[in-house]
Amino acid sequence: EGFQILLVGHNDHEEVVGTAGEAPEVITVVQDANEAATVEVADSSKLIWLSQTTLSVDEAMATVDVLKSRFPNLLSPPSDDICYATQNRQLAVKAMAKQCDVVIVVGSVNSSNSVRLVEVALDAGAKTSYRVDDATELQEEWFTSTSTVGVTSGASVPEKLVEEVLAWLAARGYGSVEVVKTAEETLIFSLPPELRRDLKAAQQAKS
Repeated sequence: EGFQILLVGHNDHEEVVGTAGEAPEVITVVQDANEAATVEVADSSKLIWLSQTTLSVDEAMATVDVLKSRFPNLLSPPSDDICYATQNRQLAVKAMAKQCDVVIVVGSVNSSNSVRLVEVALDAGAKTSYRVDDATELQEEWFTSTSTVGVTSGASVPEKLVEEVLAWLAARGYGSVEVVKTAEETLIFSLPPELRRDLKAAQQAKS
């Protein structure tokens, strides 16, 4: 419809690369507030922003606020396009970090939200923080003279991997677990239309 899309995210993230590659002629990647202050657009009356789903709401909005100050007609995506799981994990890490000697983040090195959780933990007061793919990467020396360990995970990490980390810690004396919960995740994402059609067809076939 003639709109230019400002995609808030990291240039080298696979989701951003893939999304921008779908329509490079109308999508402009904006990585942060500094780029938002200088990005050029063809028509400021026909703009919409989208964000990398693994950015927290806070991270995305810091950039979007600058864009909106420059382009008042900038349209926002539907609210269910925002990844609250990332935001909620960062809030939980902030809440527990000051009480922890070590914060362990379970998640891939390729996961920007997992890497960011390590930074959030350190910024919020954790003495040290490490990212691991799974329990096999934990190292005994990280826990020398440690009394309290925090554990969190990236948004798409299987629960089994977190449980294995907790089991490893429990075997070394960290068996008392306190859950830090800062939000109820009640948002339900709808299935894409094609999957809804397939599901309906499968149900009708059974009946």
